[in-house]
Amino acid sequence: MSEPPRRVRVTARSRRAPTRPIALAGARVDEADAVFARALRRAQLGLALGTVTGFVVVVAVLGAAIALIPELDEIAVLGVPLSWLLHAFAFYPAILAFALVYQRGAARNERRYRQLRGTE
Repeated sequence: MSEPPRRVRVTARSRRAPTRPIALAGARVDEADAVFARALRRAQLGLALGTVTGFVVVVAVLGAAIALIPELDEIAVLGVPLSWLLHAFAFYPAILAFALVYQRGAARNERRYRQLRGTE
């Protein structure tokens, strides 16, 4: 019978530099913390861009609806055309809704960041 093949352990030198402290926002942190902080900033930026994009779309659709539906001018509430009331008051609930969405998403991102760092 033939011998079983010889096992060879293949290893490579790590190309990763040793962890050294770097300056980040006035405090000295490890590179791993810097990576987590960059990931948090990217997540917060993505959340902000998504929220702003959604808000702009909703405001544009609402504005287009007010401009393109002439029947809204014929409906009067307390003597004021409905299109005026929508233009005056419909944007505030949209602002509040998107602010709440952003606040909850930002808090969730920061909670995940703290869990990854192990400080929670």
